[in-house]
Amino acid sequence: MPGSFQHVNQSLRLDRGLRSITAIGAAILLMGAWLTWGITARLTQYEVSDVARLEVAGAAYPVQANASGRLTGSELILGREVHPGDILVELDSNDEQLSVAQERAHLASLDPELAALRSQIRSEEEGRASERTVLTLSTDGAQAQYRQALTQARQAEQEAARADRLRAEGLISTADAERAGADAASRRAAADSMQVAVARLQPELQVRNRDRDVRLKQLQEEITKVEAEAVASSANCKRLEFEVRKRSIRAAVFGRLSECTPLRPGAHIAEGQQLGVIIPDSKLQLVAEFEPSAAFGKIHPGQNAVIRLQGFPWAQFGTLKAQVTEVAGEIRDNKVRVELAIEPAPRSRIPFQHGMPGSVEVEVSQTSPLLLLLRLAGKVMGAH
Repeated sequence: MPGSFQHVNQSLRLDRGLRSITAIGAAILLMGAWLTWGITARLTQYEVSDVARLEVAGAAYPVQANASGRLTGSELILGREVHPGDILVELDSNDEQLSVAQERAHLASLDPELAALRSQIRSEEEGRASERTVLTLSTDGAQAQYRQALTQARQAEQEAARADRLRAEGLISTADAERAGADAASRRAAADSMQVAVARLQPELQVRNRDRDVRLKQLQEEITKVEAEAVASSANCKRLEFEVRKRSIRAAVFGRLSECTPLRPGAHIAEGQQLGVIIPDSKLQLVAEFEPSAAFGKIHPGQNAVIRLQGFPWAQFGTLKAQVTEVAGEIRDNKVRVELAIEPAPRSRIPFQHGMPGSVEVEVSQTSPLLLLLRLAGKVMGAH
C-alpha cells in the first residue's frame, strides 16, 4: 500500500497540467471556429413547391360551342396544327340559312318600293313646276284678253255717249242710242268677267299646291316607313347571318389542338360546351403554387430558382434554371400562383412540352447558420 501511494504522489508531482490545458485550448479553438463559421457563413434558404408544371406563356384558348345544335362535321384531331379561321366544328344551320334567304328576299323587295315612291315624289315636284309655268302663261293670256275686253268696253261706252248726244240733238233715233248703250254695257260685263277670271287663277294654284304638299307629305311618310323597315330588315339579316356563323366553330389562334372531345355526326352539342383546347405556339414558362406563408413577403420577381421535372430524374437529366417573373397578389384555392421564366438550356435532353409536371425551389434569402439555428430553436420553443 505505501508503495502505491508513493507512485501516485510521484505522478502528481510530474503532472504539470499540459494535457488539460491542451484539451481546453483545442475546445476553445473549435468553439471559436464554429462560431466564426456560424456567423460569417451564408446558407441559401429555399421555398419549395411540388405543385408546378410547364405552361405556354399565352393562355390556352378553349374551343367552345357558341350555339346549341346537331353536329354535322368535326375536324377536332388531337395534336393537329390549326390557324386562325380554320373550321373545327360545324353544326346544322339549315333553318338559319332559310331564314337568312327569306329576310334577304324581303329586303330586296323594299328597294323597288322605295324607287316607286321616290319616282312619285319627283313626278309631283315636276307637276308643281309645270303648273306654275302653265299658270304664268294662262295669267298672261287672261290679262291680255282682259285688257282687250276693257279697251272694247271703253270704246263702246264712248260710242254710247255719242249716241246719247246725237239722240238729244235728234240726229238718231232713240232705239239706236239704246242699242249703243246696251252694247257698251255688254262689253263692260265681259271685261269684268275677264278680270274675275284673272283674279281666280292664283288662288286655284295655291289650292292645288296645298293638295300637292299633302300628297308629298304622305309619300315622304311612306318612304320613311319603308326605309325604317329596310334598316330593321338589314339588321335582322345580319343577326341571322351571325347565327349561321355561330354554327361554324373556328380556330381563333395559331397552335395545336389538345384535350379534344370525341364527337360523332348527329350528336347534340350544347351552347357553351367545351370541345377542345388550342395550345398557342409560344414560349414555355413554369407555373407553381405556393402556400401563402411561403410566398408573401419572401418570393418576388427576379429571384433565381431550380426546376426538377417529374419523369426525368435530375441525376440523369439535370435540372433547369429559372427566374421568378410574376407573383400573384391574391390567394386562390389557398395557394399563391408564381410564374417563372425558364432560362435557355440548349444541351438539355428533356423534350419540353406543355403540361409537364415538376417541382421548383426558389432562392428566397441567404442567412447565417447561427441565425437559422436560433430560428429553429424559436420554432421549437413556440411549438411547446
